[in-house]
Amino acid sequence: MPRESVVSKGIASIGYSKRLHILEIEFVNGAVYRYLEVAPSVYRDLMSADSKARYYDRNIKGNYPSVRVRPRVKQETD
Repeated sequence: MPRESVVSKGIASIGYSKRLHILEIEFVNGAVYRYLEVAPSVYRDLMSADSKARYYDRNIKGNYPSVRVRPRVKQETD
C-alpha cells in the first residue's frame, strides 16, 4: 500500500485504502501496522491533525483490529 511521508515525532508515513478501509502506519522505529475497519473520516482527521502521534494514541491505538506487517527495526547501541 502506498504511504505518504508525514511530519511527526512518532510516525514516518501513513497510507489508506478507501476500498478496504485499511489504514497503514509506518512508525519512526521501522514498525508497520495495518488497522482494519477504519472509516475515511478517521484517516482524514489523522492526516489533518497537528500532532499525528497524539491523534493516533487517542483515537486509533487499541480501537481497531490491527496486524503487524513489519516489526520495529532494532537499533544498534555503542
